[in-house]
Amino acid sequence: MKGRVVILGRYRGREAAALMVDGRLEDLLVAPAEDASPGPGAILRATVDRQMKGQGGVFLRLPGGEKGFLRETGGLSPGQSLLVQVASRSEAGKALPVSTRILFKSRLAIVTPGVPGLNISRRLRDEAQRGDLAALAAAAMEGCPYGLILRSACGAAEADAIAADIAAMRELAQAVMADFSGPPELLVDAPTPHEEAWRDWSEPPPDEVAEGDAAFAEHGVADATDALLRRQVPLAGGGHMAIEPTRALVAVDVNTGSDTSPAAALKANIATARDLPRQLRLRGLGGQVVVDFAPMPKKDRAAVEQQLRAAFRGEPAETVLAGWTPLGNYELQRKRDRVPLADLLGGSDGLPDLP
Repeated sequence: MKGRVVILGRYRGREAAALMVDGRLEDLLVAPAEDASPGPGAILRATVDRQMKGQGGVFLRLPGGEKGFLRETGGLSPGQSLLVQVASRSEAGKALPVSTRILFKSRLAIVTPGVPGLNISRRLRDEAQRGDLAALAAAAMEGCPYGLILRSACGAAEADAIAADIAAMRELAQAVMADFSGPPELLVDAPTPHEEAWRDWSEPPPDEVAEGDAAFAEHGVADATDALLRRQVPLAGGGHMAIEPTRALVAVDVNTGSDTSPAAALKANIATARDLPRQLRLRGLGGQVVVDFAPMPKKDRAAVEQQLRAAFRGEPAETVLAGWTPLGNYELQRKRDRVPLADLLGGSDGLPDLP
């Protein structure tokens, strides 16, 4: 199955969306439980609770009795109301990371209160087109102090559609930003999987959009998702990597199988480096990640790290590649942007690991 295919359906009874590229699962969104904490992108009215000395932030009271953590303290006092946006997921029992930098995102535009100015996606390189978009944006945002980002999908959109999209986001932003007084309240919910797929996977335009309850099975997404609930990921040459989340970190172990030669180790390590970002993204894993590569000479580390950096370069989730530890492992930090897939779906349901 060649091309870029967006699949909108359900998986194990939950709303889900998948992105397949040339027959391989590249991204997956699954709806959390109805009683889950607000997801990244949700906009809330919060109340300042107390400052945390030594941690550079404050705890907030959020809707439903939940706690939030804001990494800033300037000008804040207990009992004060403010608007925040959920920045990332949190581990169970921990405060939800939030930010006062609020973005109103749609498929074509992003309105940025507090950050004035116009930015147009660098992917749109035609100067005449950029000029037309700038003029359109100036007219649509006239009299509004908010900033605006025009996304790359504007390149294939009609002017009327872009203007309507900007107007809708501007109207929503103005209404929400004026609603800062009162008790904690959810003002804008996080996007559903189908909404997020429509918003973020439209560029480049998909070759096909498949919808329906059977779409996941028909396009092989169900089988590919089942595989993500196993610890082991097969690698070319008979090796595998094992991905095991723990409370403190995500441990990744690379094994070459029966071939223990240096060539097999380098091959397995490079294959792991190339596929690790996709595996973490699809499994919804973040935080500290420690990779125990197959034993290899130190001279080969540079080649493996080069592959790692290239693989993570296009990742949407903020990632810090820390480097090699004294014991020869590789450490990185990935922003928690999703609920782990195994937590959402209740584990592997007894699916066996690879032999």
